[in-house]
Amino acid sequence: MSVVEPFRPPIPHWDKTTQAAVLFDFGGTLDANGVAWKERFFRLYRDEGIKITSKCFDRVFYAADDALVGAVPATLSLRGTVVRLVQSVTQALGWRDLALAERIAQRFLKESSDRLSTNAVLLSRLSRRYRLGVVSNFYGNLAVICHEVGLTPFLTVVVDSACVGCLKPDPRIFFRALAELRAVPAQALFVGDSLRRDMAGARAVGMPHVWLTTEPSLEEGPCCPDDRVVHTLDELREWLL
Repeated sequence: MSVVEPFRPPIPHWDKTTQAAVLFDFGGTLDANGVAWKERFFRLYRDEGIKITSKCFDRVFYAADDALVGAVPATLSLRGTVVRLVQSVTQALGWRDLALAERIAQRFLKESSDRLSTNAVLLSRLSRRYRLGVVSNFYGNLAVICHEVGLTPFLTVVVDSACVGCLKPDPRIFFRALAELRAVPAQALFVGDSLRRDMAGARAVGMPHVWLTTEPSLEEGPCCPDDRVVHTLDELREWLL
């Protein structure tokens, strides 16, 4: 029996003369150059001398990450979020060293702050031409964090998966953002670091997409043959403006 491929709407070519909106992922995209939180934390723990395999760390991190979804106050800061996550991961790894957890949280926050400050300048410029938004699998406090880090003045919409009840790559989370932006998929661009969540999700709704990544592995490639791949969001500046 032949396998019927799911219908995928055609992906239009991006044309900045007719496009109305740009959507971004948050973690790994606006706060880093294409490196997911899990990978960043794994590096920081290894830097602290914690000997753990990637497979074991993934299991511990995802458990701690899932436990925070919908369980944090909507007003919790970025620092509060990171500290809770790091403390949970550290304890699950069998460590009770509060100083270790604090060092990892501080380094993570410093890296994020530097990148967010740089990207805020880009969003400021883009917001003069496009309606902007953030669509992220998060914990329920993303709107407050965007305000805290200075992104809110440039954003029309912030869609937090914990608040709307669906996760990327579910098409509903993308359509929710597009509705608030008053745009159809062909009029918007999605920028994210995850092939599985960001690129596949945008592709499923027929939205042009850009993959932010450090260096793709030999086994990985763009979601679609003509996709643009960037290593920092700064590379989008001339293309979009």
